[in-house]
Amino acid sequence: MSSKTYIKSYCHIKNNSILLNGELLYKGPEKESFVNFIKMAYKDLETDYSKFFKMDSLSKLAFLGADVLLKHENVVPEKEENIALVFSNNASSLDTDRKYQKSIEDNDNFYPSPAVFVYTLPNICMGEISIKHKLYSENSFFIFENFNPDYLHAYSAGLLKENKAEKVLCGWVNVDQEQYTAYLYLVTKEKTEIPHTIIEINNRF
Repeated sequence: MSSKTYIKSYCHIKNNSILLNGELLYKGPEKESFVNFIKMAYKDLETDYSKFFKMDSLSKLAFLGADVLLKHENVVPEKEENIALVFSNNASSLDTDRKYQKSIEDNDNFYPSPAVFVYTLPNICMGEISIKHKLYSENSFFIFENFNPDYLHAYSAGLLKENKAEKVLCGWVNVDQEQYTAYLYLVTKEKTEIPHTIIEINNRF
């Protein structure tokens, strides 16, 4: 697909670091656990969303990455911008699924938690982002064995071409115990220095 779309900005969260457009935004202690790192990053970046601490790990990762990008782009809830969300990973909600399974597998110690169960779908993380930023546009969460820039490119470019969204926040958010990666980027029709191509998407991953 020949698409006149562009990457406005992008964010990485990995190795206890947060980068915005390739520049280090926050660096946590090297051997800190993901749970502690993401809490420290939330506080350091002055993120304001009290429900954050009730989220599962996947939602915290996606939420913080999206919040960094959307604040950088001056997206405020009052504008109610038409930004679609297109996310992907290879572990689905497995990290949370394990925790829920552990709570129900022992008949003598049976304590299913609704607070955990609610996060046993990967797309719940997009709901948290949508609530915070008042996004009412399309959202989709895809499961791939590996990062799939071809599909993400075609899908996001199609949304913009068909005017189903003005911008698309898309990428990869994956958590499996202490292994985690977030790579999110904002696609727009507004011309920037980074063309929205499969090569550019993959190079930044």
